[in-house]
Amino acid sequence: MIQKFRYRFIAISTAALFLVLLTVIGSIIGISIYRAKQQINNVLVILSQNDGQINSQINTQNVKKRFGPAFNRESLYQYRYFSVSFDKNGNQAGLDDSHIVSVSRETIMDLGRRVYDSDKKTGTISSLMSNYAYKVTKKPDKTTIVFLDQSVIMESTNNIMELGLFLGAISLALFTLILIAFSKRAIEPIILADKRQKEFITNAGHELKTPLSIIKANTELQEMMDGKSEWTTSNEQQVDRLTRLINNLISLARMEERPKVTLTTINASETFKKAADSFKTVIDKEKKSFKVKIMPDLKIKADENNFYELCNILLDNASKYCDEGGTVTAALTSDKRQKRVILAIGNTYADGKKTDYSKFFERFYRDDKSHNSKKKGYGIGLSMAKNLVASFKAKLSVRYSGNQIIFNISFKPVK
Repeated sequence: MIQKFRYRFIAISTAALFLVLLTVIGSIIGISIYRAKQQINNVLVILSQNDGQINSQINTQNVKKRFGPAFNRESLYQYRYFSVSFDKNGNQAGLDDSHIVSVSRETIMDLGRRVYDSDKKTGTISSLMSNYAYKVTKKPDKTTIVFLDQSVIMESTNNIMELGLFLGAISLALFTLILIAFSKRAIEPIILADKRQKEFITNAGHELKTPLSIIKANTELQEMMDGKSEWTTSNEQQVDRLTRLINNLISLARMEERPKVTLTTINASETFKKAADSFKTVIDKEKKSFKVKIMPDLKIKADENNFYELCNILLDNASKYCDEGGTVTAALTSDKRQKRVILAIGNTYADGKKTDYSKFFERFYRDDKSHNSKKKGYGIGLSMAKNLVASFKAKLSVRYSGNQIIFNISFKPVK
């Protein structure tokens, strides 16, 4: 149980840190990419407004308006760019490669022709050398296409991305190691509170048994002296009821305190048949139908005693809450591909559509809100069933179908 708390605490804390780091790194990278795109767009606009040139004739005020007052015009000369122009007939009219040396004139002409034929005004285009952003400016007698090498601008953004991911991974690893080292101390109050709660249930249960035994003995003595009465009978019934409740609470507490259950291969068909046979008389006595279907020799990994107890809990629950004159169904079958063994126990229940199935496995939950139902029970049987199913590493679900509440438990078969 302690290890379970630790693993859960570590997992939740690590996931929370991962989300925070992911948000921070994502925000930084997003801002960096946005600024890089803005810078590329601003340079292309400046080039388009000056016929693909950056020279002394550039309007300084326009540059500062786009890049901000802190931007130095000299910084414009750091970029690598080229341009191609076409006349109104689509023939190449000019080419400027004076501000780039890594791209041949043939490549520039090819890129220019591809962009001109695409009819797009802005975008990016790739060559063997790099990726280029472009902007098309159309005039009545000429079309000019300016290209800007993005690699210089995007390099800093890529470096930020790599650095952010590296630092994020290192931070996550360090935090996880620190969390593992100090997790036991961090969750110690939770574990202590949980332990005290279970100890309280066990100790209080044993303490309550003594006065109940005395009350029962005194009641029996009074019956011997004065004979039975409705009062002594009621006292005995309530003592028995409280005794069963205390025993169930102690069983539930011990179930959660005990170490991991050792699972062995059991013949589920034989065990389930034994449990179903024990309920046949009870269900027949209440004038209800009992339909049983058991496929032979189905084997699963479980603890035999606990599996028998699980069957008893579900059969008792179905018998208890079945409508008068209704039907209790119990089946242990395999799916068509023999990949799962399915234990399904259900009962007819006309008011099942109004039931909140999400609360069925909560302790002391009763569909009868007042807890004054004539049906016996305390609302902890299904909670015990849930713990037993978890110990078998199986899956438990509940559904309402065909006027029946059906509990399904899915096991992995042992062949």
